[in-house]
Amino acid sequence: MSNTFEMSMVGELTFFLSLQVKQLDDGIFISQSKYVKELVKKFSMKDSKHVQTPMSTSSKLDRDSDPNKIDHFLYRSMIGSLLYLAATRPDISFSVGICARYQADPRKQHIFAVNRIIRYVNSILNYGLHYSSESNSEITGYTDTDWASNKDDRKSTSGDCFYVGTDEAVCYTPK
Repeated sequence: MSNTFEMSMVGELTFFLSLQVKQLDDGIFISQSKYVKELVKKFSMKDSKHVQTPMSTSSKLDRDSDPNKIDHFLYRSMIGSLLYLAATRPDISFSVGICARYQADPRKQHIFAVNRIIRYVNSILNYGLHYSSESNSEITGYTDTDWASNKDDRKSTSGDCFYVGTDEAVCYTPK
């Protein structure tokens, strides 16, 4: 490639597009803990209470008839920031996707759900993806679909999970 393109070696890759890359003896660890800290600070949630899950299992989001609308720009900014974070945090992908459905007309229940996701990522900000050098490159995929669970339009929700190699745990904190 250096014959075709002008290149220079500046050392080992450690940071790229808000992705922190740590090259370990047993593989590569990619996280966005710096980005999470900036995200929490941006939305003034630094001192908020931590939660253990990104979304409550008992609450179901829907189109709300609450007359008190919230700031569309703030809500969309929060969703966009979380969508970028989901690149290295598959544990929030589903929750962010559900909240993203309501960007056209967000209400209080929607902003509460997004705030919970931010509180969750703040509680485990050092999580990321670990790609082991010892595993094979076999790809295994799983998918699941519910049947018409969306209370607003009765559409189905589907999800996918893919593993590269034999690693079962994708999110973890490096030692």
